[in-house]
Amino acid sequence: MAHYLAQVSYNNRGISDLVNNPQDRSTHIRSVIEGLGGGMESFYFAFGDYDAVAIFELPDNASATAFALAVSAGGAVRRYKTTVLIPTDEAVEAMRKASTIGYRPPGA
Repeated sequence: MAHYLAQVSYNNRGISDLVNNPQDRSTHIRSVIEGLGGGMESFYFAFGDYDAVAIFELPDNASATAFALAVSAGGAVRRYKTTVLIPTDEAVEAMRKASTIGYRPPGA
């Protein structure tokens, strides 16, 4: 399964809802991810550019896209960013492959 990092910024409505009804969002998020056939590794509230971050695994990019669309369409989020996480062994394989494909930058 593929691993993903989701970063979420709530809009004013989302923040207001959390202040008026404090809650652990990880429980609900975990059940949604599990319903898509995946699992959640971690969930944190944060401050800075994003209000919450999660690392989870899902069977495929279509499931990750469905999750992103559902979260974004919910009306409480100002910004949602998904980053595909690549295991180290796959990254090293890509590095090796990159050295053999014959790419040349412009002017080379």
